[in-house]
Amino acid sequence: MYITTYSSIAIRRASRTRISSSCSLSSPFPSLSRAAAASSPAQSSHSLANQCRSFSSASAFRYARCSVPRWSHGVDWKSPASLTAQIRSAASGVNRFERKIATMASENAFKGILTSLPKSGGGEFGKFYSLPALNDPRIAIRNCDNFQVTKDDVEKIIDWENTSPKQVEIPFKPARVLLQDFTGVPAVVDLACMRDAMNKLGSDSNKINPLVPVDLVIDHSVQVDVARSENAVQANMELEFQRNKERFAFLKWGSKAFQNMLVVPPGSGIVHQVNLEYLGRVVFNTDGMLYPDSVVGTDSHTTMIDGLGVAGWGVGGIEAEAAMLGQPMSMVLPGVVGFKLSGKLRNGVTATDLVLTVTQMLRKHGVVGKFVEFYGNGVGEISLADRATIANMSPEYGATMGFFPVDHVTLQYLKLTGRSDETVAMIEAYLRANKMFVDYNEPQQERAYSSYVQLNLSEVEPCISGPKSVLAIIGRPHDRVPLKEMKSDWHSCLDNKVGFKGFAVPKETQDKVAKFSFHGQPAELKHGSVVIAAITSCTNTSNPSVMLGAGLVAKKACELGLQVKPWVKTSLAPGSGVVTKYLLQSGLQQYLNEQGFHIVGYGCTTCIGNSGDLDESVASAITENDIVGAAVLSGNRNFEGRVHPLTRANYLASPPLVVAYALAGTVDIDFDKEPIGVGKDGKHVYFKDIWPSTEEIAEAVQSSVLPHMFKSTYEAITEGNPMWNQLPVPASKLYSWDPNSTYIHEPPYFKNMTMDPPGPSGVKDAYCILNFGDSITTDHISPAGNINKDSPAAKYLLERGVDRRDFNSYGSRRGNDEVMARGTFANIRLVNKLLNGEVGPKTVHIPTGEKLYVFDAAMRYKAAGQDTIVLAGAEYGSGSSRDWAAKGPMLLGVKAVIAKSFERIHRSNLVGMGIVPLCFKPGEDADSLGLTGHERFTIDLSSKISEIRPGQDVTVRTDTGKSFTCTARFDTEVELAYFDHGGILPYVIRQLSKQ
Repeated sequence: MYITTYSSIAIRRASRTRISSSCSLSSPFPSLSRAAAASSPAQSSHSLANQCRSFSSASAFRYARCSVPRWSHGVDWKSPASLTAQIRSAASGVNRFERKIATMASENAFKGILTSLPKSGGGEFGKFYSLPALNDPRIAIRNCDNFQVTKDDVEKIIDWENTSPKQVEIPFKPARVLLQDFTGVPAVVDLACMRDAMNKLGSDSNKINPLVPVDLVIDHSVQVDVARSENAVQANMELEFQRNKERFAFLKWGSKAFQNMLVVPPGSGIVHQVNLEYLGRVVFNTDGMLYPDSVVGTDSHTTMIDGLGVAGWGVGGIEAEAAMLGQPMSMVLPGVVGFKLSGKLRNGVTATDLVLTVTQMLRKHGVVGKFVEFYGNGVGEISLADRATIANMSPEYGATMGFFPVDHVTLQYLKLTGRSDETVAMIEAYLRANKMFVDYNEPQQERAYSSYVQLNLSEVEPCISGPKSVLAIIGRPHDRVPLKEMKSDWHSCLDNKVGFKGFAVPKETQDKVAKFSFHGQPAELKHGSVVIAAITSCTNTSNPSVMLGAGLVAKKACELGLQVKPWVKTSLAPGSGVVTKYLLQSGLQQYLNEQGFHIVGYGCTTCIGNSGDLDESVASAITENDIVGAAVLSGNRNFEGRVHPLTRANYLASPPLVVAYALAGTVDIDFDKEPIGVGKDGKHVYFKDIWPSTEEIAEAVQSSVLPHMFKSTYEAITEGNPMWNQLPVPASKLYSWDPNSTYIHEPPYFKNMTMDPPGPSGVKDAYCILNFGDSITTDHISPAGNINKDSPAAKYLLERGVDRRDFNSYGSRRGNDEVMARGTFANIRLVNKLLNGEVGPKTVHIPTGEKLYVFDAAMRYKAAGQDTIVLAGAEYGSGSSRDWAAKGPMLLGVKAVIAKSFERIHRSNLVGMGIVPLCFKPGEDADSLGLTGHERFTIDLSSKISEIRPGQDVTVRTDTGKSFTCTARFDTEVELAYFDHGGILPYVIRQLSKQ
């Protein structure tokens, strides 16, 4: 598997330039061929273990300050003064701390395999650590220090075929971090607050900088308020800045205050498309040292970069902050599913059809928590953009990532998107030297995977997915609907009981027609009428073939005299300015405009629910007549209520199909048999009359998508726009917190912090604030969605003069801990056993018996100096809304969570915020032990960190005389160090202060 070695395998030098080798495992996924498996694993494993053993005792620093080129693109990014985020690897390090497990590195234990990578014309690209020279074809490591990364971790990876089914955990450090604005704001808030803490400790606050490159793209705030207008982009951006001025100014300050951080301004594009076209390095060249690119991002679709051969996936905010600050992320060593592609797509079949088919197959196979690697000769038949589309949908098929190794198609794309010839030559030479390049012109060696799936591309047919959730494919494979079956499937949905595939519309009302006036024009809606048609989302707008295909459909429709009905809310939101350039170059944008698909902005829009309001007359027709209205979008998620509250049927489709359904005005149509409309000559126009051939699309791509478009777009990307450039920001390296702000607030994480770690402490006579059953997710815990008008968060905002209409969402206020703490455990579907069956965001204050909002009860406990704990069942903390699921309980005063089992990342996050995770012994839980939650709990933990061991038994006693034994889920020495310091952020502050 190429996945393995590619994710982060280079071993960094530690001697002459002191670039450390401290702590990162290479890729967690071994490159393993059948032939390799037949070699002598015991011998090579022993050799590597010995190297790691000697290496670990001499490794402490990961980075030292040096001058590093920020980009791999052929542009001299050192010259523009506007690029304040010019990369400089910040001085950093990991001392052995109190445990003194290792000493500072003076040279790299793997120096014997340091090799020069020559240029074809003479000279060298730089140095790299040669994987073949390790004489172990299965695995390579970047760093091992026997603290953050131990020799046992290395052994687990070497023996991946045996260890991956056992769910063993390993530490991992990516090469860089990617953020979008919703999740990026709290990360920058934490960095700003850490600087203040450093300053108060009398240390140099400038030591607080990301230790790996961080790119933050502002793309989640634009909404489709204005559509069908030549002025839509400007109008929507003005509204975006009005709503988010304070957040944007804060992020702009961060881009100037922190080294190693680039903030891409609003209006530039969607984070994942910008990552694919511009930010992705494939291979880093840091001061002459070469190593593979790898990335984690605070958005689930970070996986899109896997299509470029860069290992990347989405994580929660705390994991991302840990990676930014040089800390390892804990992850389960995954199984790797091999997906073999053969053949080629038939004429008229799109990448969207392919990805929906792949999603269905992998959901059925079962790939949750696994990596998928695509291989076979069919891979060479699909474009890089098509690969990125498939990789983008990894969260939808359940995999951690869907990886495509680098081949000639990748290199061609890198050149197309403006990377220099020399950069591309370096990438190819490095990957070939380390046997990580796939050449489909050469015989392909059979590879070993955990399991196998295969697809002949010629079997893929045009399709659509809906009407409620692509994620339902896991249990309902027919949610992917072949286009030829769409009409019959729609009628089944009308008949079926309410559910993923049902609306339970009575037979006698299924043909209801709602007539209304649309701005003086007669209009009508039926069940299935399309009211939103959106070309949106990173999944498809990064793919020129489907975008130009949509333009060709619009062109053919215009020429035949078809027109989208004016009450259909149409929109086009490209993922980058490059799309606009090639649509204009091709002459197709004018036809999209004629059909109402004007460009409305550059960012995530309808796909994440930023679809804006429907026209009042349309909204009234839907609500007054109980119409099942439809949205058709080129997105990746279609949960009911996500796209728009008034569209109960939401279908995912390719951009050309979005245009086709907009023209038809309904999803209740058989494109094979029924006409889309009547042309200007009075004749019926059918789907086949407007659908472009594969050859037509290929010709448009070839003539219209040009390298200079990418270069000119991204050379100007950091210049921003007038509204961004006019935002006033202070020059201070310390942020000036506004106490009246309801968006950005200084969190209390480091209040009264000293240089001495507080040390561990047990929990004494704690009350149970919440008593849960199984499957409490982070969506139950974290603040999410709209702010309820009667909630503690609403009360807080109202007291500060915020009108209800300006509440915005919890997501937009993630930079304000006061709002987020009040929104923790505020889910209206929360089931708390203390309430005896009542559902909602409240609990019982045990001392008084009062029923209060969880926040109000927590504040009452804190005011009385009383600790609190949470009791829970199995799988506590599953889900993806992770950072505030740990931060929020900490701010509420929760000291421990006692559960049957934890989702692995949430457990790690709890430790990172100083909360003790305890597991009941197998076969036990709160109910079996007779715990009601009305007891007071004392947890016996030593006050000396040296006396606590990972996974040790801990006694819990209650005031009723009951006691039971739990397992302390501190799983590593690193986590114990975090706990000793009160959390990961205080830990990092103290270590940097000592330097």
